[in-house]
Amino acid sequence: MGKLKEECGVFGIYAAENADLTPAVYAGLFALQHRGQESCGIVVNDDGVFTADKDVGLVGEVFTESRLAALGRGNMAVGHVRYGTTGSGGVRNAQPIVVDHIKGHMALAHNGNLVNSAELRSELELAGSIFHTTSDTEVIAYIITKERITSPSIEEALASAMNRLDGAYSLVLMSPSKLLAVRDPHGFRPLCYGRRQDGSYVVASESCALDAVGADFIRDLEPGEILIFDGEEPRSDRRHCGRFRQSLCVFEFIYFARPDSVINGCSVHSARIRAGELLYKRHPAEADVVIGVPDSAIDAAIGYARASGIPYDAGLSKNRYVGRTFIVPGQSSREDKVRIKFNPVSSAVCGKRIVLVDDTIVRGTTSERIVKLLRDAGAREIHMRIAAPPFRHPCYYGTDIDSAENLIANHFTVEQIRDKLGVDSLGYLEQSDAEELCGGLTGFCSACFSGRYPTQVPSNAGKNRFEYRISDRRA
Repeated sequence: MGKLKEECGVFGIYAAENADLTPAVYAGLFALQHRGQESCGIVVNDDGVFTADKDVGLVGEVFTESRLAALGRGNMAVGHVRYGTTGSGGVRNAQPIVVDHIKGHMALAHNGNLVNSAELRSELELAGSIFHTTSDTEVIAYIITKERITSPSIEEALASAMNRLDGAYSLVLMSPSKLLAVRDPHGFRPLCYGRRQDGSYVVASESCALDAVGADFIRDLEPGEILIFDGEEPRSDRRHCGRFRQSLCVFEFIYFARPDSVINGCSVHSARIRAGELLYKRHPAEADVVIGVPDSAIDAAIGYARASGIPYDAGLSKNRYVGRTFIVPGQSSREDKVRIKFNPVSSAVCGKRIVLVDDTIVRGTTSERIVKLLRDAGAREIHMRIAAPPFRHPCYYGTDIDSAENLIANHFTVEQIRDKLGVDSLGYLEQSDAEELCGGLTGFCSACFSGRYPTQVPSNAGKNRFEYRISDRRA
């Protein structure tokens, strides 16, 4: 594992009248593709009749023109792009999940990770529930469905279910007559909504998806807020707001979100520029050029260059057609994969002292090979700067790092990591810097740096904890 894996992305649209909503959902999911590249799905609601399609692959690969047309028209739709942090990949864990129950249908798209999913699933299984997936999203769906049986409305069922759900969950939920959006009371994951000129409302993980469908941004959902779309104006249920201190994932600004998104009023691009400026303040270097590792470290590299006065240049070229699951035919070497994904721009690095800016170091394997590529291209000195503090602790809220054993910062000092990577100097952001990236914005989860978690830590947090083997349970 060379890089952290992205979160999932959720998208929903509510229109006053039936229309062809699939182009908007397609565009919204395309804008959120960076958040999940394993699978994708869309569910369209036509007067209570749900039509769903989901598959493994990228949005542009899965949803051909004919598959979009087969989804038909409706006045509501929900979409999802997945990178799973609970449950394996594959079509069975693709979302949205569709549930049929005695009071109708429900479609659910989820971004985040529950910390009490194992306990809830065990309880449900002992009560006779049959699970068809190995993701915690199905646990959420069952809890909401159980509450719906005795609740007067889907929003009441959701509000009751939230008393039992612990962890990170930004949800878009569709019933036969309503579209709901909710953000967990900690506010771990982003969720916002806007309105298009035709009067339809759009909900999305990031504001860049609103831009993609021509929706004007209205605001972010508050932590704990339920937003209900069932008429001309959305209704807000804030009964769960204020239960906890806000804990927005700081990595949304460092790595996950697109730079053109705005989260909680803070520009992601500006936050990353600020990270580079703070890096220079903490770790200045005498150099000839500043370069960034494409794509998410480019903004921080520009910030470092501005603060230092050292020119910025594109010293690494990235092959845009190399996907996350790329495999070199007949080869298993990570070095080959790195070389095909990145290539130095020799004229920008040969004979020069370089400041190399990256967003994170996880295991260090990718960083080590990028440094070697630059050395082979003639770089005279390499001063590496990381636009985040050392990653020392597992994340239980949706980032695919579930073991401290995988983290290089837990095994080596900064000086030892410097020597292992083969760079002339190495500098990280301080934790206090990471929490200052958005100026006056407060309320971040930075447990991956500090080990101070906003919730209870789960006893079993493995990604594949619901992938049972025969030996795990009685036949």
